[in-house]
Amino acid sequence: YNFRGFRWLQAMIFAIEEINSSPTLLPNMTLGYRIFDTCNTVSKALEATLSFVAQNKIDSLNLDEFCNCSEHIPSTIAVVGATGSGISTAVANLLGLFYIPQVSYASSSRLLSNKNQFKSFLRTIPNDEHQATAMADIIEYFRWNWVGTIAADDDYGRPGIEKFREEAEERDICIDFSELISQYSDEEEIQQVVEVIQNSTARVIVVFSSGPDLEPLIKEIVRRNITGKIWLASEAWASSSLIAMPEFFRVIGSTIGFALKAGQIPGFREFLQKVHPKKSSNNGFAKEFWEETFNCYLPDGSKNSPASTSFHKGHEEGLGSGNGTSAFRPPCTGDENITSVETPYMDYTHLRISYNVYLAVYSIAHALQDIYTCTPGKGLFTNGSCADIKKVEAWQVLKHLRHLNFTNNMGEQVDFDEFGDLVGNYSIINWHLSPEDGSVVFEEVGHYNVYAKKGERLFINENKILWSGFSKEVPFSNCSRDCLPGTRKGIIEGEPTCCFECVDCPDGEYSDETDASACDKCPEDYWSNENHTSCIPKQIEFLAWTEPFGIALTLFAVLGIFLTSFVLGVFTKFRNTPIVKATNRELSYLLLFSLLCCFSSSLFFIGEPQNWTCRLRQPAFGISFVLCISCILVKTNRVLLVFEAKIPTSLHRKWWGLNLQFLLVFLCTFVQIVICVIWLYTAPPSSYRNHELEDEIIFITCHEGSLMALGFLIGYTCLLAAICFFFAFKSRKLPENFNEAKFITFSMLIFFIVWISFIPAYASTYGKFVSAVEVIAILAASFGLLACIFFNKVYIILFKPSRNTIEEVRCSTAAHAFKVAARATLRRSNVSRKRSNSLGGSTGSTPSSSISSKSNHEDPFPLPASAERQRQQQQRGCKQKVSFGSGTVTLSLSFEEPQKNAMANRNAKHRNSLEAQNSDDSLMRHRALLPLQ
Repeated sequence: YNFRGFRWLQAMIFAIEEINSSPTLLPNMTLGYRIFDTCNTVSKALEATLSFVAQNKIDSLNLDEFCNCSEHIPSTIAVVGATGSGISTAVANLLGLFYIPQVSYASSSRLLSNKNQFKSFLRTIPNDEHQATAMADIIEYFRWNWVGTIAADDDYGRPGIEKFREEAEERDICIDFSELISQYSDEEEIQQVVEVIQNSTARVIVVFSSGPDLEPLIKEIVRRNITGKIWLASEAWASSSLIAMPEFFRVIGSTIGFALKAGQIPGFREFLQKVHPKKSSNNGFAKEFWEETFNCYLPDGSKNSPASTSFHKGHEEGLGSGNGTSAFRPPCTGDENITSVETPYMDYTHLRISYNVYLAVYSIAHALQDIYTCTPGKGLFTNGSCADIKKVEAWQVLKHLRHLNFTNNMGEQVDFDEFGDLVGNYSIINWHLSPEDGSVVFEEVGHYNVYAKKGERLFINENKILWSGFSKEVPFSNCSRDCLPGTRKGIIEGEPTCCFECVDCPDGEYSDETDASACDKCPEDYWSNENHTSCIPKQIEFLAWTEPFGIALTLFAVLGIFLTSFVLGVFTKFRNTPIVKATNRELSYLLLFSLLCCFSSSLFFIGEPQNWTCRLRQPAFGISFVLCISCILVKTNRVLLVFEAKIPTSLHRKWWGLNLQFLLVFLCTFVQIVICVIWLYTAPPSSYRNHELEDEIIFITCHEGSLMALGFLIGYTCLLAAICFFFAFKSRKLPENFNEAKFITFSMLIFFIVWISFIPAYASTYGKFVSAVEVIAILAASFGLLACIFFNKVYIILFKPSRNTIEEVRCSTAAHAFKVAARATLRRSNVSRKRSNSLGGSTGSTPSSSISSKSNHEDPFPLPASAERQRQQQQRGCKQKVSFGSGTVTLSLSFEEPQKNAMANRNAKHRNSLEAQNSDDSLMRHRALLPLQ
């Protein structure tokens, strides 16, 4: 027996009696009602609806003059009900044809909001659309994603579960199974649904159904003792007395459901306690209620027919037909106490549906009050006219209901929206087992605020929830276990999206939450940690001053600067010595300065690259090396041309003057300066953070701007070095004190080896090693030039001062002159011999030739031993021996102190003139004069 349904019936009667007794609401008017039991079937509901619709049609024919109307039943102007959405849908279709307003207190199907189809339907319960959204929010709140759905096969269950599917899909919630049920389903169909539930891995089951439709399924689940499921209940059965029974609790004890906001009805408790078959003469259902409550029977004479009223009330659940008969029940005494029996009828602690019934009756009463108090000219009808309260019709009441606005007894504003709905909030309840009497109680554990912003509508107090009646741990209802931070969900082919495998985030990506759908990429300057749960700053690398490699390169550069400065100091201190003069002193200073620049330029490649260092380092390196090579080239080429010239004319001296030498150096260097200026103007180098070489490291390097410009810079340097190498190789046999041709040749070979090796090394390295390779190349080339060109001279100046004399310089020059003369003499001798042999036909062997500048006869006047030693000390000379393929020439030249003969005077005059001139001029003089002597 549906005790809650009888309480809802009592709520309607209480509201009508309260309105009839009110002095302010509809004064001098009386409301009546008729009550029909729909038995939760469409056919019974339509049968009752047609009875009063037909009566209304008869009244519209105005047959009062043709019949005795003393017992005439007034027309029905409004209907309250029904409970179930399926029943209301059928009734609303019929009532809409006659524009009879229907106000339901429990039909929440969203289909009923369609005003094109259900023109006269209104309700005091929220639309199921919000309830379905709230269910999806609860599942998302508890991080469930694997659920099953069960819905009643009617206009309540199907639309509700369809809306839930839409919301679930938006939240990535997967549905394992979806079944339809009905109270009329046969046993086989129920068995199939139970099998699906039992075999499913989903622990959460969402149910959109009424109590009667769900009851057969729950009984079978209880019989099989299928436990461990979490039931998410819609409002229609969340507090149903048919389901919330102690014997079912072990199966459905984890139920979380929705309930309407409870209201307060003053005096309703006392009214419920006053029910009695004898006192409720107008309520034909009181007899059945009394019999079911006390398990007895009343004699048929005590039953009264229901009174004729102007209201219809339908029920979701049939009140019952009195299954017990008088043969098995004792007779009722009539003195039974209703408060002594525990039934859902007396559960008035949370009046939800009962308050909706109360509110529906008051809505109709306030619509009639608006008609009663309407002022002509301000009405809702044509030209502001008002309806006549004495001849009011149903369609006029419907018009005023749509424009209704009043304040209920709780101080809340009541007005129907354009769809005929009242927007309300939900309470969230959890089923508990009372420790006192073992009954099922509904504990409020949260609420759902429809008016709040999305994401803030749901509030749940988890501390109040009991899972399975005792546990505080939230059950697990997911197809797959949660993926920990650092992983993401990976799709399994052929499975729903909620069934996944956990895949580690790739390098450079992270996830800091559980069950991440995708890994997030770290920012550009960050990289994932070892567990891929967060991002850490990338390691920044460049050729730093503080790292061992940078320190070593810096020390070598400083060593090069120190050695070059030392050589420059030695050359400055001994600037008037013959060797320094003979090596073109001014160009040597400039050459040493350029080497200082070369060593210093390598320091620009060390340290964190900045825009200014990137733009300075390559031009500094290129210009320094070109200046260095230009000095060597001009110096080497000048000496070569001087020794190749047979007679040093004034034109040679003018052409190879000091100013012109510097001009040539400047012109060669100026070309490199122009290349650098064009480079810096068109594509200037800049600092660059390279993220592509290695994932976890940021290499701060210099972006050269134009590799072509860098190629021109190095290519031009190598071109000058090649020309210098050519002249150095050509002058390799010149006097060693004047031009270190062999050492320059070797230094150029080192230069070429270094820079030819630099190209593949530069192309194959990356990051900070690019700068290191270039620094090594600069230092190696600079040390090669410094060591080959200057270390031999410094050694002679510091450790062999006896060789740093004008005689040594002259000896080298004279020796070179005699070598040239000897080659020429032998060449002429060989030519003459071949010619004479060809003319005379002589076939004798040709003796080897020997030419000597030294006298072959003995001195006829030998000196004493002491005088001979003194003469040898005064005499300085050198001897050179030259071997050829056809003979040997021994050359000897002596420089003696001035004597009184003409030859001695001439030699003294010649030596004084050499000392007055530039050391390079003395080269040319000796080159020309000595062979003549």
